[in-house]
Amino acid sequence: METRVIDNTDKSRYEIFEGEELAGFADYRRTPAQIAFTHTEIGEAFGGRGLAGKLARTALDAARADNLSVLPYCPFFRGWIAKHPDYLDLVPEDKRSKFDL
Repeated sequence: METRVIDNTDKSRYEIFEGEELAGFADYRRTPAQIAFTHTEIGEAFGGRGLAGKLARTALDAARADNLSVLPYCPFFRGWIAKHPDYLDLVPEDKRSKFDL
């Protein structure tokens, strides 16, 4: 089954689909210079498949491509960045201690 992630700008969230079914999303608030991830949710039926990680990686890669700073208020994004230090540079150095990074 095909998995895809889209940026639903009307709802200010990244959405991950498995086939045609919405499997989860990551809410954000965006300004011209930064994106703050506030909440991530994966449907119970889709748990344990690594979809949240794929969602985070895609959203963070897009932030990097758009030259945005990342504020990981969402505990999942914060933990994911902690486990993937190659994304730590997206979080402004002066904000990292606020997020325990």
